[in-house]
Amino acid sequence: MINDIKAEAEKKMKKSLESLNNAFNKIRTGRAHPSILDSVTVNYYGQETPLKQVASVNVEDNRTLTVSPWEKNLMPTIEKAIMASDLGLNPATSGDIIRIPMPMLTEETRKEMVKQAKADAEHGRVSIRNARRDANSMIKDLLKEKEITEDDERKGEDEIQKLTDRYIAEVEKMLKAKEEDLMAV
Repeated sequence: MINDIKAEAEKKMKKSLESLNNAFNKIRTGRAHPSILDSVTVNYYGQETPLKQVASVNVEDNRTLTVSPWEKNLMPTIEKAIMASDLGLNPATSGDIIRIPMPMLTEETRKEMVKQAKADAEHGRVSIRNARRDANSMIKDLLKEKEITEDDERKGEDEIQKLTDRYIAEVEKMLKAKEEDLMAV
């Protein structure tokens, strides 16, 4: 029973890390990376479709992304979708390719992005702690129903705490890497 609770808590904690990773991918650094456009959706025959399903996104050089639509008539729609996204990017069409130069980051924007990364990391930590709280309350419920002993409860809570510590350390590691990435000139 405790192992089931622990497995469920670990599953929730992994989802928190994945969510944090997605949030970090949306925070752009000065370098071009295709995942920056993951949140962009394009109106494709009346359906909001992720950009990567209607075009290929590649890195041309360190500071430029290229988007190659699979259908030529989508060029203006894709360009409008990129401009409408809150990423602050200005695409430029040249022939059958859309080029997206990554703007230089100022010191001020870098600091704002670090603040955003820290806020996202805190959301991740809170989510992990919530998974711990839920698991511990399930263990306490088992104790109240006399399905486990107090020793089992203590052991279960210790295991959940170790799991929590491990995932929080992973959040810290991800945040440190993102901060270094953002502050690199």
